[in-house]
Amino acid sequence: MKPLRQIRRHRRFYRVMRHLSQHPAWLHRLFGFIHRHTGWLRSFLKWLGTRMGWMKYVNPFHYVKRLDGYIIKKFIGTYVYSILLIISISIVFDVNENLAKFTQYHAPLKAIVVDYYLNFVPYFANLFSPLFVFIAVIFFTSKLAGNSEIISMLAAGVSFKRLMRPYMISCVLISALSFYLSAFVIPHGTVIKQNFESMYKNKRKNTAADNVQLQVAKGTIAYIQHYDNNMKKGYGFSLDKFENKKLVSHMTAMEIQYDTIADSKYHWTASNWKIRELRGLREHITSGATKDTLILMEPTDLVYSKGQQETFTSPELRAYISKQIDRGSGHVVQYQVEYHKRIASSFASFILTIIGLSLSAKKRKGGMGLYLGIGLALSFIYIMLQTVSATFAINAGAPPLLAAWVPNIIFAVVAYFCYRQAPN
Repeated sequence: MKPLRQIRRHRRFYRVMRHLSQHPAWLHRLFGFIHRHTGWLRSFLKWLGTRMGWMKYVNPFHYVKRLDGYIIKKFIGTYVYSILLIISISIVFDVNENLAKFTQYHAPLKAIVVDYYLNFVPYFANLFSPLFVFIAVIFFTSKLAGNSEIISMLAAGVSFKRLMRPYMISCVLISALSFYLSAFVIPHGTVIKQNFESMYKNKRKNTAADNVQLQVAKGTIAYIQHYDNNMKKGYGFSLDKFENKKLVSHMTAMEIQYDTIADSKYHWTASNWKIRELRGLREHITSGATKDTLILMEPTDLVYSKGQQETFTSPELRAYISKQIDRGSGHVVQYQVEYHKRIASSFASFILTIIGLSLSAKKRKGGMGLYLGIGLALSFIYIMLQTVSATFAINAGAPPLLAAWVPNIIFAVVAYFCYRQAPN
């Protein structure tokens, strides 16, 4: 007796051939020609399939069984539903709070929807993603335990370690999405959102700086008496170059303007400039009205506004940190904390999922209310630890890497003890 899979294959082949028989004769001749001259290719593919059976282990769907698909659908569905529910409530409260300002500053409806709320949703959804993951795990796992589904899985020979596989697969998807949003999508949206707030919510950003001094290259020190970021213009500029701790060149300019339309970065135009070159005991002076020059600094190096680190993508953040460290800048800790926090937050889903599964996998009296309360408390403790550790790094000199990973380290210990007790 032929297996059902082979019968279905023959049936599909018969249906295809019957469909082709209704087409003109030239189509039959074309398929016949292809069939006669591709026998070697079919033989090679058949040989390749028999020799490369190990390829199935590379396929990720090889590890997803029917039980895994069932739990993954429950996990992802509950996670998305909880996000939509909480974000919808947040939008309602935010509209109620800011409606007066939107009306006062005549914000257009398109700008409110596209520039503000379309960037508001990903930011807060990603910010509270660990909370949503924990609530989703507690909610649907408690429901599975209450319906005795987990008991049936364990009675069928599924170990607790095997039960965690679909949870971890779901965490991989959620963590990858969370990191992609925080590293690439949300920074661009934050820029648009901040521009909207400065125009229609009277939330002013810092757009000027006084007495800025920084090292733009090795042995080259730049100084600007006043810089206006709106006009991208600085006043009272000087540039000193040193060799072997001796001053060899001193440039001054009344004004310096950043070229925003240049093909590359670091293009500046100096007005009323003068250069003094010191050659031993001699001095050579040149001056002019305007001069185009390359100075290794950008407007972002001169003005710092609150939350500026959130407007950089992760590659831009890494390059900016490296550049500021080379310059010896002291305003780099918050950027380092933000860079490491994006990576650490994406791993929080794994830790909180293990805790949530370990707490709610056992059927207990009283339902899921107690575990939802525990989940909310642990999630808010996690968010609070993130804030406190970041403050310690910025204000108390704690290592930024350690500050970003402290919540994960603490909760990883909790997750380990919960995991050890869960099979019992």
